[in-house]
Amino acid sequence: MKEFVHLHLHSQYSLLDGAIKIEDLVRKVAGMGMPAVALTDHGGMIGTVEFYEKANREGIKPIIGAEVYVTPGSRHDRSTSQGEERSHHLILLAESDEGYRNLIRLVSLAHVEGFYYRPRVDKEILRRFSRGIIATSACLQGEIPVLLAQEGKKRAAEAVEEYKEIFPDGRFFLEIQDNGLTAQNRANPEIIALARRTETPLVATNDCHYLERKDARVHDVLLCLQTGKVIGAADRMRFETDQFYVKGPEEFERAFGHVAPDALKNTVAIAERCHVKLDLGQNKIPEFQVPEGMTSDQYLKKLATDGLLRRFQEMRTRSGKIGTQAEENYRKRLKYEL
Repeated sequence: MKEFVHLHLHSQYSLLDGAIKIEDLVRKVAGMGMPAVALTDHGGMIGTVEFYEKANREGIKPIIGAEVYVTPGSRHDRSTSQGEERSHHLILLAESDEGYRNLIRLVSLAHVEGFYYRPRVDKEILRRFSRGIIATSACLQGEIPVLLAQEGKKRAAEAVEEYKEIFPDGRFFLEIQDNGLTAQNRANPEIIALARRTETPLVATNDCHYLERKDARVHDVLLCLQTGKVIGAADRMRFETDQFYVKGPEEFERAFGHVAPDALKNTVAIAERCHVKLDLGQNKIPEFQVPEGMTSDQYLKKLATDGLLRRFQEMRTRSGKIGTQAEENYRKRLKYEL
């Protein structure tokens, strides 16, 4: 049996998009004889600990990752409208403990500093926190496939060199996929040719969104919930095929073994490079300095109360008043939360 490792996969924690339960996932890849599997949920790492523990229990190496949104400009820019915001997808995999910490930083900053319709990073923080991370060019929504389709080979090659500069030492891979999409089938030969011209390693993935082929219908329902559409709507978002499932090594061998066997071998090579050990069960809550003469509880109460008063003022500025009963309800709720 040919070896293969899935490195682009969305679990139930890619909310209203991924339909893969982690426990079912690790059982399936173990049953297919795969040595490892990656988790790359959209814009976050919510399932990381559950994934790490359950994969290890099944004897599967967990590869911790995320699919991030890379904005073309600054993560601080919020001048575009929702329809104009065009962030590109990028897969990031933690190669080392340092890479895991950097991945956490990137995902956190995407939410805290870059959130605008979705959590976004930019190339400035990718450069700052790229150490210990392997990157792949992602799906058709990745920057390089978009450039190939819209601006041509030269511009795409320039972007490849930029990503190789951000992720040096062989830590950037061009991604080809076997998902049956018409646009993907057109893009794959161009991506392979681009990889050969730029001497960039290839990797094969499937952008898995559900476990079994029959689960495509369930995933379609999730998309309807996400977009607020009904199944019968003609203009709604939908996946063109039912191929976004966790395929076996033989299926990838049939798809790419004759045109890019290195893309299959590199899935295992990447998995062998990734070594992350989570130190679970240890209390790592940071210690905060509080003003002299106050306990931590007293300082928390002061900050929370000051914040509530500030919110009251904001509400009065917007609407001119806040009801006595509403104010009392907020105060009671704060007391309960504290």
